[in-house]
This record gives sequence, structure tokens and C-alpha cells, in this order.
Amino acid sequence: MRVAPFGTAGSNLESTPFAYLVGHAMKSPERPSPEPIGDKIRRLRDIRGYSVRHAAALAGISHTQWGRIEKGQRSADNRFQLADIAQALKVSLSDLTGAAGLVAGDYAHTRTAVAQTMQAVIEADLEDPPLAEAVPMDLLTQRLELAQSLRFKCDYTGASTVLPELLKGLHAASFGQDRTPALRGLVLAQETASFVVRYLGDPASAVMIADRSRQAAAALGDPVIMGLSAWTQAHAAAGCGLYPRAQRIADRAVADLERAAGLPDAREMLGQLLMVAAFTRYAQGDVGGAASAVAEAERLAELTGQSAALGLNFGPTNIRFWQVNMDADGADPGRAVQIARGVNPNDVPVVSRQAGFHIDVARALANTGQDQAAIRQFLMAERIAPQRVRMSPIVQETARGMLERARRGTGWVELRGLCERVGVGL
Repeated sequence: MRVAPFGTAGSNLESTPFAYLVGHAMKSPERPSPEPIGDKIRRLRDIRGYSVRHAAALAGISHTQWGRIEKGQRSADNRFQLADIAQALKVSLSDLTGAAGLVAGDYAHTRTAVAQTMQAVIEADLEDPPLAEAVPMDLLTQRLELAQSLRFKCDYTGASTVLPELLKGLHAASFGQDRTPALRGLVLAQETASFVVRYLGDPASAVMIADRSRQAAAALGDPVIMGLSAWTQAHAAAGCGLYPRAQRIADRAVADLERAAGLPDAREMLGQLLMVAAFTRYAQGDVGGAASAVAEAERLAELTGQSAALGLNFGPTNIRFWQVNMDADGADPGRAVQIARGVNPNDVPVVSRQAGFHIDVARALANTGQDQAAIRQFLMAERIAPQRVRMSPIVQETARGMLERARRGTGWVELRGLCERVGVGL
């Protein structure tokens, strides 16, 4: 019997590889009420000296739409549109959407861990000898599994405390007898670090981390791991709204990996690269090109089934996740809702993917006037991944838009509570 797609997501989290005794594990940091994205857009437009009409023309949207976004009458939660607005204002996407950050002890703790992660990434240069002492490879493997597990559980603050020493240790090991597994581990650790740093509100640093992974992948010479590095780079670039760059990276990687499609995990890696290529094409308005890439990925998914290879979770259900993610910001969010009705998120037993699915469905529902159903989806995502929801500027903006439309009636209490937790002032 198929589980209802909009039901409660499964709570079976991956077991922690070894004892994790950090007292604040899975804690959701407190956050200040952030400046609305619409206010940021208005402030940056004023700095540029642009009129609403001129700025809107540069972004390729109507001046009425731009004005409604600035006034908070329309949610500023469409990633594709925000990338166009950022380009029109000559700022980075993170200038508009940068996560609202943390406060007090949580802020200091997390920012220190992020800074230490970045330092470890910079120092993990294979042309320079290591500064850290050698650590047994089996211990490094345990630490890598822990960091990945925390990331997949959306415990980004917890993962950020593990990554610095892990990166240093893998860099040191790559100069010794364990060079091959260390280089592979370094690429996997840098992929994890890129995602963690991005979700902690620093997408530009996530791009730098992803680009550094290319060095270790090239030194290893494994086509599949080189594909993983390219996937990390493309995903990070897309997170900054750099869709043309992300597409070029993904397209090159697809062409390279197709020549080695018989290797273990190659089909899964190729399928995931095709999906990020589809996403970036869709973001740039190439709907036909996106559909072709999705069709090719679906052909591979028929061969792989739903797979856990390389932590990518490629397979038929994950492809549907990607389609919902694209259409939630597309011209027809109702299509995202329609696709989601046929999806059982529990088929991908990874919290980060389930939470992302519920967030995307919530945004699609909100964009089709179904706010009560959207609130339920956000609450399901928050239950399994509080940090992912409460630290997301896109969730904040969708919640802000629903709040503007809300009336004191059914669902008001739930919406008010969600807004308070994601940092939207009432």
C-alpha cells in the first residue's frame, strides 16, 4: 500500500557512526527578525539610483511586480526571479537572500566553526605539505561518516564542528600511504562542507569550497569522483544564482562521465549531473532543454532504481523531487503540486531530501493560493529538520507572504508560531 504523499515524513534517521556527545546537537539556533528581502531590494535600488521601471526592465519583470515585491505585497521567494533582480542591481544573490544568521553564543560558535572550516579548506592545498599531524585512516573515515550523517540530518551547526579537523586530517593523509582513500575522502568532505556552509548562510564560500574539491578529484583521477566534484561545483554555483556557469560545469561533466558509464556508481552520478543540468536550463528559461535532460535521467533511473550511491540518492523518486523543486518557482506551480501528489517522500530515507521536498511543496501550494496546506507542509519539514526550515530566507519570505494574506481563523495559530520560529515579525 502506497503511503499518502502529503503524510508525515518518516523519522528513521541514519545512525550516528560513533558517539556524538555535543550537547547542542540538532538544536535550532535563535535568530533575529531579518530585514525583509523586499526592503533589501528597495534599499539597494535606491543606492543605485534606479527607478522602479528601470530596475524592473533590467530584471525582465514588470514594474508593477517589482513594486509589489518591494512593498511586501508579493513574496520574494522565487529563486529564479531573485537571481534576475540581483543581476539588475549588480549585487550577489546572497546580498538579497543571505541567511539571517545566529545570535549570542550560537552565532559565535557557528561563525567560528565556519571560519575554521574555510581555513582548513584553504590550507588543504595538495601542492603544500600538511600542517596537521597524521591521523589513522579508519578514524578519519568515522569522522567523515559523522559529518555526512549530520549534514543529511540537516544538523548544519553540528557538522560545522566536525569538518575543520576532518579536512586537515584528510589533507595530511593524502601525503602518506593512504593517499588514494584520503583523496576520495577529501572530495566527499569538501562536498559536505560546501553544502553545510551554504545552508549556514555563506553561499559564496560554498562555491570556493566546491571549486577546491576539483584539485583532489583530479589528483585521484577517478572519473566518478571527478563527476562528484563537478556536481558539487555546479550545485554551489546554482546556489549563488550563477546558472550559466552551473550549466557549463554540469554539461562538461556529463560529457566526460558518459565515456566511463560502466564504472561503479557512474550511472547514479551521471543521472544527478543530468538533473542539475536540467535545473539550470529550467532556471534560464530553456524548458525544452530541461525536459530532455530529465528524460535522459529517467532512462538511467530505470537501470539504477532508487540508489544510495555516494549519498546522492539518485533514482525515480529523487527525480520527482527535482521536478517539484523546479516547478515550484516556474510558471506553473500547480504542476509541482500535481507531481507531488504521486510522490512518497519516504522512498528516499534521508531527512535533508525529505525536508527539501516538503519545503518545495509548501512553496508551490502557497503560490497556488493553498496557504493552509502550505503551512502543514512547512510544519512537517520543520518537525524533521528544524535548522533547515528556520535558517532558510526562502521559507521566511513564503511565510511572510502567507502572513500578509492571513486572517484570524483556521490555521492562524500554526502560521503565527511558524513565523515566530523562522524570524518573521508579527
